[in-house]
Amino acid sequence: METVLLYILGIVIVAVGLAISIALHELGHLIPAKLFGVRVGQYMIGFGPTVWSRKRGETEYGIKAIPLGGYISMAGMFPPEKSGGRGRTASTGFFQTLVQDAGEAGADVVVDAEVEKRNGVFTAMVQEARASSADTVLDGEEHRTFYGLAIWKRIIIMLGGPFMNLVIAVVLFAVVLSGVGAQQASTTVGSVSECLLPATSTQKSCSPSDPLAPGAQAGIKPGDRLVSIDGTPVKDWAQVIGIVQASPAKQLSLVVERDGESMSVPVTPALTQRFVAGEDGKVATNADGTPRTDDVGMLGITAALEYVRQPLTAVLPAVGANIAGVANIIIHLPQRLVDVWNAAFGPDERDPNGPLSVVGVGRIAGEVTSINTIPVADRAAYLIGLVGSVNIALLVFNLIPLMPLDGGHVAGALWEGIRKLFAKLFKRPDPGPVDTAKVIPLTLAVVVVLGAMSLLLIYADIVKPISPF
Repeated sequence: METVLLYILGIVIVAVGLAISIALHELGHLIPAKLFGVRVGQYMIGFGPTVWSRKRGETEYGIKAIPLGGYISMAGMFPPEKSGGRGRTASTGFFQTLVQDAGEAGADVVVDAEVEKRNGVFTAMVQEARASSADTVLDGEEHRTFYGLAIWKRIIIMLGGPFMNLVIAVVLFAVVLSGVGAQQASTTVGSVSECLLPATSTQKSCSPSDPLAPGAQAGIKPGDRLVSIDGTPVKDWAQVIGIVQASPAKQLSLVVERDGESMSVPVTPALTQRFVAGEDGKVATNADGTPRTDDVGMLGITAALEYVRQPLTAVLPAVGANIAGVANIIIHLPQRLVDVWNAAFGPDERDPNGPLSVVGVGRIAGEVTSINTIPVADRAAYLIGLVGSVNIALLVFNLIPLMPLDGGHVAGALWEGIRKLFAKLFKRPDPGPVDTAKVIPLTLAVVVVLGAMSLLLIYADIVKPISPF
């Protein structure tokens, strides 16, 4: 019963962390929008039916029934079709855009069949969506529209949300790295193997006929702290690995500290095989496609991990590395999704570094929290780091230059700036704002793709989840 409660607690903690992250993301849009004078009609956490709301000034603040997103509704996010017309109100949130744009555009295409017949379904979708929301811009407040702002102000508003995710991630990573520390291999023995299995071996465990590993044969025990090897003081575990691997069949004098006392242990590394890792971290292959191996010396001992507090200067590089990792996943997303499909509907295993849904994140949080053998501080650090990593994923994902994501609105503003620059250089009339409403059909296509991707990941996280260990 206690394990179940801890599992649920882990899910709740991460869910609250994500809800706060979403709220702060939308706050990153809200603050600059109000500072620049844009009329904001709503600030909502979640989507679907409203559970609670309160109006302060001209803005309604509230919580929706389905807490999987958030949005602010700004007047005139899409410009009018013609100069002098009235813009439509739209929102910054992904799910809200899905509901609002799909509902309005899809329903209104049916209303004006003549427009559809004359111009086609996509053109009708754009025109009717724009027309149906034009009256949301209040009379006399056309100057308070989003599209009427200077380009740099629009970019600041749209980048405000991802920027908040970046700030959250930096703060959480600082708490974990500088407050708790990063796990590193210590100079203390963590485990001692019974035998040594070559990398090419098909065995999964030791059999009674297998000879003892050199470490076990020499009497090395978990908890022993390595002091020196052949008279060379041990500074870190990487030094130990380097000496041992370069000394197959050569007797080494290993000095260890056990229960406060130093003792000399003669040990001879055994010659065995290990896989060679390539630049991408995966196993390198020979010309014939077989895995590449090296002959090295091994003792069959591993290091105990310990938390080492990092300086604040280590936080930004860690965040940067995480951003690069998420960006790499997104760049190779089609292949990643194929791998997820093969794992979900076939015998393949999930990539532990692959994409996850909110279900997968919740399962990992629950599993980590429910493991009583892990110290509470370690579990808390893991959950904090998990929420930080999710914020980095939100940051990178929202910067994709496609509507309805924040990056799509930034791309539209930048394109407008380029058009105006060329018009100025060639002394042509100001082309006016970019009509981003024209990409509504593409927006709906993106929404459909993202929805299908989410369903696939949720299914995979249910039938073949990724384990945190």
